[in-house]
Amino acid sequence: MRVGTFVLAAQFPGQGRGEALHRAVRTAEVTEETGLDSVWLAEHHFVPYGVCPSAVTLAALLLGRTRRIGVGTAVSVLPNAHPVALGEQAALLHITSGGRFSLGVGRGGPWIDLEVFGSGIGAYESGFPESLDLLLRWLREPSVGADGERYRFRAVDVVPRPADLLESPVPLEAPARPGGPAPHPEVVVACTSPGGVRTAGERGLPMLLGMHCGDEEKAEMVALWRRHALAAGHSPDDVAAAGHVSAGVVQLDDRAGDARERLLKAMPGWLRQGLGAHRTVDDRTRAMRDPVAYTELLCSLHPVGPPRLAADRLAATAERTGITRFALLAEGSGDPAATEATLRGLAGEVLPLLV
Repeated sequence: MRVGTFVLAAQFPGQGRGEALHRAVRTAEVTEETGLDSVWLAEHHFVPYGVCPSAVTLAALLLGRTRRIGVGTAVSVLPNAHPVALGEQAALLHITSGGRFSLGVGRGGPWIDLEVFGSGIGAYESGFPESLDLLLRWLREPSVGADGERYRFRAVDVVPRPADLLESPVPLEAPARPGGPAPHPEVVVACTSPGGVRTAGERGLPMLLGMHCGDEEKAEMVALWRRHALAAGHSPDDVAAAGHVSAGVVQLDDRAGDARERLLKAMPGWLRQGLGAHRTVDDRTRAMRDPVAYTELLCSLHPVGPPRLAADRLAATAERTGITRFALLAEGSGDPAATEATLRGLAGEVLPLLV
């Protein structure tokens, strides 16, 4: 089982944006120190729900500060970026980190980001598959041209190519992943709908499944992904080794009630402030989750409580869904000291129970 952290750089009420980013960086450093597997970085624009506007940029910083853990984006919002530009950045991080970088991508939401970056609502509603396919070609082929609806250009050389890592006699970093570095960075797709599952499955790309989903829903999405992947011609062995990632929340305390109470005191204010700040690109009405009910749901689904309970919940998710990679949000209290204590407890008290 590979357990890592999910970092939102959340700005809680009364906190500054710099404080949120400092906590995000420190969370990644503790992830490395404690022996956890990886850190996954969220990206948001113009809202305090998360104050990191470029997951790739923060990933570059953290890859430079660490030597062992995987660092991934969860996710880079593909409609806001040109696939070639994002592919170039991913290739650069793959090579210079010795293969420790994973590129998570998603289509985001119908937010005002689409207006600011000039991509328009079509990039969100219908443009994701074309952008994803262009990105994948950039990461896997020596030269790439495009003749699609959104992107058209003559073939150009891919420089640097992700595979250049394997050709280098002296990689800049020692390979840290099992079996050594791959020829290109892993690409993970955030999936929240059957259409997204189909997009990932047909391309054989692992899914990142959100923390709002319970085990039953995640198991159904994995089964649907498997059907699409097999129908698209992917081998049963590759399908079985897909490496999906389950996002969740973690908060440790010797008493389950205390861990839950800590989150119920802090998370609703952050959720109300952060989610309420989202603006749609076309002024469509968007219903916001009830912050208290959502926090209660997360506490019921994820490892919130004593180490034994946390281990049992992770084991149950793995058994029910087949997913053995986790990205867990530990910053739900908004308190850096509590975040660090939870991470150290996760590594020192929970993981030994899962061996």
